[in-house]
Amino acid sequence: MPTQANLLAFQHFRSAAPKYAPVLLLHGFMSSGATDWPEAVWGASLLAAGRDVIVVDLPGHGASARVENVEAARPSRIVDGLADILAATVTPVDVIGYSLGARIAWSLAAQRADLVGKLVLGGLAPNEPFAALDFSAARRLVDEGIAPADPLTGFIAAMVARAPDPHSLLNLAEGLAAEAFDPAKEAPAKNVLFLAGTEDPMAGAVDALEPFIPGSRTLRVPGDHMGALGSEAFRREALAFL
Repeated sequence: MPTQANLLAFQHFRSAAPKYAPVLLLHGFMSSGATDWPEAVWGASLLAAGRDVIVVDLPGHGASARVENVEAARPSRIVDGLADILAATVTPVDVIGYSLGARIAWSLAAQRADLVGKLVLGGLAPNEPFAALDFSAARRLVDEGIAPADPLTGFIAAMVARAPDPHSLLNLAEGLAAEAFDPAKEAPAKNVLFLAGTEDPMAGAVDALEPFIPGSRTLRVPGDHMGALGSEAFRREALAFL
């Protein structure tokens, strides 16, 4: 049963014989912890390796609370919520984040370096994809079916419109845009492994982030943005790095 902390729901799975740092798993946009990190795959591997596992549902996703307003979804607020969760476990933790989860993991490691050890960031766009959206137009599509003039806004809004609670997701996206991802202003001061699918246009230029984190490196695994996370190569490289 997930535990609630602020806007975040999480599950803490404990190894029978812990040997190494716990691992925090952060999922992507329009997904959930259980979807991106299946217990039978990721949980079993990490627990067997002697690691506790903390699986979080980000705001507006999975068992987490809906996002009622934009301010609650700023990355700094989400980082605060994650820090509250990690206050009850051994730190630093290693973190694996994918897509949105990678973007939040970046901020967590930059703002709370004391809480984070190693970082695996998968499917991370080197810019803020939500910063260019017209949120008024996106909400009109959701509420009235009026297509936005901007193609990117139209694409994201149409995708979100299929979700059970599209306004919660749009509030989240606008909160993220309010503190747009900018590696020049905020970067973790530690080694990072970037993982990206060979056919993923969103994270195709992720290696452009390497200069912001000396010692980091990028590896490519099979798949597009949706498929790369599910590849055996992604899991193998992530676990080997940790």
